[in-house]
Amino acid sequence: MYWVFKTEPAECSILDIQAAGATGLIWEGVRNYQARNFLRDQVKIGDQVLIHHSSCDQVGIAGVGVILTAAFADPSQFQPQSPYFDAKSTPQKAPWVAVQVGFVQRFNTVLTMAELRQISGLAEMLLLKKGNRLSIIPTTNAEFDLVLFAAKAYSES
Repeated sequence: MYWVFKTEPAECSILDIQAAGATGLIWEGVRNYQARNFLRDQVKIGDQVLIHHSSCDQVGIAGVGVILTAAFADPSQFQPQSPYFDAKSTPQKAPWVAVQVGFVQRFNTVLTMAELRQISGLAEMLLLKKGNRLSIIPTTNAEFDLVLFAAKAYSES
């Protein structure tokens, strides 16, 4: 499967994923039940992920990652100093999950939302739908391939 993972680059960027090396980094802090369910039930090792930077100067897709592990209990839910701490979570009842994300590729330029909207084959992409605020979003193989093609085209122009 293919996914879009949204992140604020000040917290976790494509550069952070790249710097993490072969072990990747933990994708933690997902606190929406629908996004959690995607992570827990559908995201699998080897799935490709479009890394989308949000809440920043240049909002858009910055690169590609890959899922390195199956979902596991998000350790941040147990850490009182973490912004993702959940006082109701226990090791026996840990509702929140995380995965390890590895680096595949960083785009030469971030593909902005406006640029993505110009690609006719992306008209139905969930990322571009009004009101879609989930941090984990499925995408199709065709949409994924179009984003990669656009990233290459924009970097060559």
